[in-house]
Amino acid sequence: MTNRNTALELTEIVFPEHANHYGTLFGGNALMLMSKAAFLAARDFAQADVVMAGCGDAQFLAPVPVGSVLRLRAWISRQGRSSLTVSVTGSFEQLGQAPREALRSFFEMVAVDKSGRPRRIPNAQPNPEKEAA
Repeated sequence: MTNRNTALELTEIVFPEHANHYGTLFGGNALMLMSKAAFLAARDFAQADVVMAGCGDAQFLAPVPVGSVLRLRAWISRQGRSSLTVSVTGSFEQLGQAPREALRSFFEMVAVDKSGRPRRIPNAQPNPEKEAA
């Protein structure tokens, strides 16, 4: 069995250019950041290039104000022959306040070869737990 990372944490700051007209993180930018975390976790786990095949059940649980530190956590929750499910959660912090969960989604990623065709992911056992922070 190969020892691989099954979780990844990505930290971002929410700037005004990421915000909507309410001064909070724009949903499209939130999806982009979550998909970035999913891509990095899947590529690291598969040790291969990956592409996104789908995204599901995106939940925006709380508005993320400009100036917040956004922490995205991505982990492999399922492995198939050439595909992976990557679960992603996001929480944000503001100075002097406790972290608050804001985002949740999952992404279906597929390992691909140099021609862009699906390729087998070498045998590895993902940890389906979130892995406590």
